[in-house]
Amino acid sequence: MKALLVITGRGMGGDAVNALNIARSLEKKGIQCELALDKNAPGLLFKNNGYTWHKVSVPQAGGHAATKMATAKAGFRTIKAAFETRNLIKKLKVDVVVGIIGGGAVVGCIAAKLANIPAVGIIDTPTDTKVCTKLNTCIVLPEAQLFRSNNIPENVFKSFFPLTPGLTKGDKDKALDEIKKSIRKSIEGKNLKLEDLFDENKPSILFSSGSSLFEMMAKAVANASNLELSDLSERYNLLLVGIPLEEDYLDLINSKKVINLGYINWIRDLYELIDLAVLTDDGVMIQEAMACELPAIALTRVKYGRYHNMAGIFPGAVIEADVDNLNNKIEEALLDLDEIKSKSKKYSKEVLSSGEKIAEIVINEANK
Repeated sequence: MKALLVITGRGMGGDAVNALNIARSLEKKGIQCELALDKNAPGLLFKNNGYTWHKVSVPQAGGHAATKMATAKAGFRTIKAAFETRNLIKKLKVDVVVGIIGGGAVVGCIAAKLANIPAVGIIDTPTDTKVCTKLNTCIVLPEAQLFRSNNIPENVFKSFFPLTPGLTKGDKDKALDEIKKSIRKSIEGKNLKLEDLFDENKPSILFSSGSSLFEMMAKAVANASNLELSDLSERYNLLLVGIPLEEDYLDLINSKKVINLGYINWIRDLYELIDLAVLTDDGVMIQEAMACELPAIALTRVKYGRYHNMAGIFPGAVIEADVDNLNNKIEEALLDLDEIKSKSKKYSKEVLSSGEKIAEIVINEANK
């Protein structure tokens, strides 16, 4: 059996990660996967993982932040893109199409309809939800409003985000080594010792908005390390991950109170070390914390003002906070870590099996 995955975005970020994990889950079940990205997509994530892809048009309307004008313009381009993708479907002789989020979902589902073959839309935005649920079987992800509805169409399944295989298999000792290596590099030529910044006998709190550091997360760690507001930095190691979107954000951070690790590729190892994670209100990141049975605080409206109510999806396992009340919420969480961890454990198995669940839905649709 052969599947064509039509993928939105540039092949580098969150949507690409979802696509890669879906492809791996399908391949694990013996399905041959062909990938299609927009002609202008660098596709670095796929390239770095040994995948090639076909170049088609995958218009974007801005996802969760799409305006009516952007959606309308993308609509005209989408029709042309759907016919182009239909030709690719015919050429490759695929058995099923998986349209992945936003423009990828819409183009993939329309193209499959035109080619008269089964399709599954992976939906997560207002536009793909509106269009794809009228065309094909769909799988709705946690950031979509439909996911939280008790009343969903018969052709729609709910699923958590597909996670990277082996996510929970980190190495705490490796994380310690990497942290010390990063600190030694940062204090070269300065009158500082490693012990001044990091005490491995202390518990640790991670602040992360993903591979990029957003302003709100920089402000959050600045507040947590401000001794006039809190003594958290005296009692805990404060770790920060992410490359700042603007260099000015680094001016907010107290380099003597916060260990700024920048961009790292050993996040799994770091998850084994930390005691609490302060993350963006972001589906994939919160899910990864649940998979690792890691207590988490969801800092809301960090990314372009979006709000996804992750605390509502994982009640008791995720605490919600904004920048102004974050320090208090951290203190509350630290007093109740064992209880929060037991709640996150409850979701771990379902979160970890989400990739397999999506693959089974795609295969069942192809076999109809």
